Amino acid sequence: MLDSCKLKSACNLPFICNKKINAAGTSNAEVPLADPGMYQLDITLRRGQSLAARDRGGTSDPYVKFKIGGKEVFRSKIIHKNLNPVWEEKACILVDHLREPLYIKVFDYDFGLQDDFMGSAFLDLTQLELNRPTDVTLTLKDPHYPDHDLGIILLSVILTPKEGESRDVTMLMRKSWKRSSKFQTQSLRLSDLHRKSHLWRGIVSITLIEGRDLKAMDSNGLSDPYVKFRLGHQKYKSKIMPKTLNPQWREQFDFHLYEERGGIIDITAWDKDAGKRDDFIGRCQVDLSALSREQTHKLELQLEEGEGHLVLLVTLTASATVSISDLSVNSLEDQKEREEIVKRYSPLRIFHNLKDVGFLQVKVIRAEGLMAADVTGKSDPFCVVELNNDRLLTHTVYKNLNPEWNKVFTFNIKDIHSVLEVTVYDEDRDRSADFLGKVAIPLLSIQNGEQKAYVLKNKQLTGPTKGVIYLEIDVIFNAVKASLRTLIPKEQKYIEEENRLSKQLLLRNFIRMKRCVMVLVNAAYYVNSCFDWDSPPRSLAAFVVVEDMLEDEEEEDDKDDKDSEKKGFINKIYAIQEVCVSVQNILDEVASFGERIKNTFNWTVPFLSWLAIIALCVFTVILYCIPLRYIVLVWGINKFTKKLRSPYAIDNNELLDFLSRVPSDVQVVQYQELKPDPSHSPYKRKKNNLG
Repeated sequence: MLDSCKLKSACNLPFICNKKINAAGTSNAEVPLADPGMYQLDITLRRGQSLAARDRGGTSDPYVKFKIGGKEVFRSKIIHKNLNPVWEEKACILVDHLREPLYIKVFDYDFGLQDDFMGSAFLDLTQLELNRPTDVTLTLKDPHYPDHDLGIILLSVILTPKEGESRDVTMLMRKSWKRSSKFQTQSLRLSDLHRKSHLWRGIVSITLIEGRDLKAMDSNGLSDPYVKFRLGHQKYKSKIMPKTLNPQWREQFDFHLYEERGGIIDITAWDKDAGKRDDFIGRCQVDLSALSREQTHKLELQLEEGEGHLVLLVTLTASATVSISDLSVNSLEDQKEREEIVKRYSPLRIFHNLKDVGFLQVKVIRAEGLMAADVTGKSDPFCVVELNNDRLLTHTVYKNLNPEWNKVFTFNIKDIHSVLEVTVYDEDRDRSADFLGKVAIPLLSIQNGEQKAYVLKNKQLTGPTKGVIYLEIDVIFNAVKASLRTLIPKEQKYIEEENRLSKQLLLRNFIRMKRCVMVLVNAAYYVNSCFDWDSPPRSLAAFVVVEDMLEDEEEEDDKDDKDSEKKGFINKIYAIQEVCVSVQNILDEVASFGERIKNTFNWTVPFLSWLAIIALCVFTVILYCIPLRYIVLVWGINKFTKKLRSPYAIDNNELLDFLSRVPSDVQVVQYQELKPDPSHSPYKRKKNNLG
């Protein structure tokens, strides 16, 4: 224990503890500081006690940063309105040498403003015993006010030498996502020693049903609630329900379960406020270890630190078939395994597990001509393979612009209209990984068993960047299941960044919207020409078909009168920015809707166009055989009794779900495959080697 040996704060130099370390472990105080070996520092951030209050309500929203050598290596989650927060978060950090102390800084999160400093401390790594867990108590201090008591932070640490292991087993991925108006970066270090934690062991399916009697946060006695979910590094944010204390969300999403014992899902409810910080409504947690598997649980959770309840459906299921293996271990090359996979998705097994649509195998072979991201003119590339919310990584190949990974990844396909994303990053040990290139490949465009060189694109997927990546992809799926899945709401990615205001993006969406409007205007001119008898046959046909004209109905927009509130200049800027972002998003949605309709008839995705034709033919036959009034009667009965038969069913529109699978013009450009340099052809390369 280092409790009795308090480590000095950030206002002083690193302090070497005089407490002797017993022979129970090997002290690294005897290790020369110039030792070139690597060390692995495993830290568990336990909790804080009696932290400083930085908000007007007498509380704080604390989070913790770890730094080594001036570089941020870890950032904890935010604990809202708590001076005695409990984190219980783990971080694994690789350390080159022990001369640099671990710098711990605590901040109070302020939405849209600069976060308030709550204190800092040093941890001298040379005083830790090797291979032995140690509990550490750090006293927080402020360099400008060294006499102030800012509380304590409790950690558990273990330092392990890594000098005997190869560095290329270490993998690093940094995930950046937008946290309101800020970016939060969380690092995830993985090694072959912890490969099990990299593959999820189950799926947590969550359906957010409703809220009941939530706390009123606005002056009108209502709220605009939304809910945030967090399980480890995975996050999900629900849609905003305006002006209600009893919102009906009916949203479904999945989290990956990495721990056999389960985990804790943190849930917070918020009230959306334009132009200022969102109001905190309440919080609750779900302990997954207390729930039985393969069973749906209905939970009514009381919100703590607030009012009201949240109603959820939570289901824990076994893990889908995901794996990482070397190129020599290939499922589809084994004839028996291939036959079993093909049989699993044969047309005879249509109604067996409708969510399991198909099987995807991705061979990540190598990359060539990558961008140099380091000052040495080299890079430390690793590859991230993503399918919706499923994400797997390769190992890192150090100091190489032509890395060879030779890894095989397998995924279960839940939606054949998903897009496979392969991104190459450069590992930076103490900061966010650098982007090197990316490709997006729709599953329906894949040619099975063909090794191809894909030109890497920029982050927006609008143009090429330096380098190519060699992939070999196989897709096996059940076409009937895939067709049925098309009429179900599309899975949302829960780590997508929120849209920001962009002048270029706003202009592009306006131009796209203008094109759609011009199509409607031209159609109106065409219809009008029928009544002008410019073409007598066409006008005669229109006269026969059209018997009655619908009268236009004028609708008046009801606007809620709100009490005018005085806002500061900054709040007005935020409000204007949010309005502009809303306009930008609306233009994008309307333009995308029109483009998707056009691309359905343009045969941009033949599978979807054929599906539309088959559906129209089936509907025509049904309409011919069954009178329309009976069809309307059955549809009405189904619609009005749906809530009685399935109270927690998620509402959806099959036509809109179908159109959501059709790519917009922007997505068509993003998914377009660029032609590689002929010199990068694997066949030509092989021929040259033989020559």
